[in-house]
Amino acid sequence: MVAGHLQEKKGLFYIVLNCKDEEGKRKPKWIPTGLTVKGNKKRAEALLLETRMKWPPPLAEEEAIVQKNIVQSPADELIDKGPLFSEFMLRWLAMMKHKVEFITYASYYNVVTNHVIPYFESKKLLLKELLPSHIQDYYQYELDENGVTTNTVLHYHANIRAALQHALKTDLIATNPADKIERPKKNEFFGSFYNHQEINFLFNKVKGELIELAVILAAFYGLRRSEVVGLKWTAINFENKTISIRHTVTPVYFEGQEHLIEKDRTKNKSSRRTLPLVPAFEDLLLRIRELQVLNKAICGNSYCTDYDEYIYLDKLGQRIKPGYITQNFTRTIKKLKMRKIRYHDLRHSCASLLLSNGISMKEIQEWLGHSNYSTTANIYSHLEYSSKVSSASTMSNVLTF
Repeated sequence: MVAGHLQEKKGLFYIVLNCKDEEGKRKPKWIPTGLTVKGNKKRAEALLLETRMKWPPPLAEEEAIVQKNIVQSPADELIDKGPLFSEFMLRWLAMMKHKVEFITYASYYNVVTNHVIPYFESKKLLLKELLPSHIQDYYQYELDENGVTTNTVLHYHANIRAALQHALKTDLIATNPADKIERPKKNEFFGSFYNHQEINFLFNKVKGELIELAVILAAFYGLRRSEVVGLKWTAINFENKTISIRHTVTPVYFEGQEHLIEKDRTKNKSSRRTLPLVPAFEDLLLRIRELQVLNKAICGNSYCTDYDEYIYLDKLGQRIKPGYITQNFTRTIKKLKMRKIRYHDLRHSCASLLLSNGISMKEIQEWLGHSNYSTTANIYSHLEYSSKVSSASTMSNVLTF
């Protein structure tokens, strides 16, 4: 997708695309939008996004695009027959950009531009013509042709319904067709996990390796990857022997690039939690701190000081990236010839071990930082067999038949 921006000139918005000539030299392409600056910023942004996605068009269509923008603005379309559904989704995206956090917007953007729009653009359906059957057909297409899971379709549905709800509130449609479809049943989740022998074997094998910290924080403390990368020295209270989970570093993929989003808050309110600092982990942290001091002395000016407040750094002081953890963990267990699980499954392993050792679901919820009890119960209810065995044994001692 070509880069571009909006430019104001004589009270009108113009689209300026960063094009190049045949020799590869920068040659901006100016395209009039036909929109006045006052009161049309969101429409202009939507038109900019739409033009960037479709550029460059066939030569025969380029002049037609310019003339269409001059003669008929998006406002005219609304007065006339209204926008295509695909065009409306672009305008909704432009509006949401200024209403939600970047992480949320990036998620909307990836779903809408990569999946929803390509499908409906070919259908040329007007927003007013969109029926529940059209949406239902789209979901079936994603399931059958692209092989996505029902959970992914439900994610697409959430975006489409939210956009159409906005159209309903602004009187662009009379009813929300997304409310009338049959949603696919959500996939039941069963996380993989290691038992205590496998975890202890893994702990022993990664000792002294860069991946060690990530493995321990996920398998012992149940931290998410964003919480591991975001752990700061200020979160460690060596006097009171506590670890406070407060800061996260989350990767977001937007327009083909990875952005690392730092936030002084966790995934949800319940994720903000304080855990005990056990002696073995305290010793590891002290070794890491000593190693960082040594690396800084050895590297001198080559050492990066931008991330001194973070715990998880490499030898040059660079903060470990989330992608490194995932990729290195996969390589590590393959090298050790261990059963294949995801890095996030270490968090499930933590929950499994707690549950099998008599820790209640409520306590596990608080340890893992789930937003509510039902989340924990839904994910790990199938692991509660040991507690059921204990209950059966108790009943057998009380009742005879």
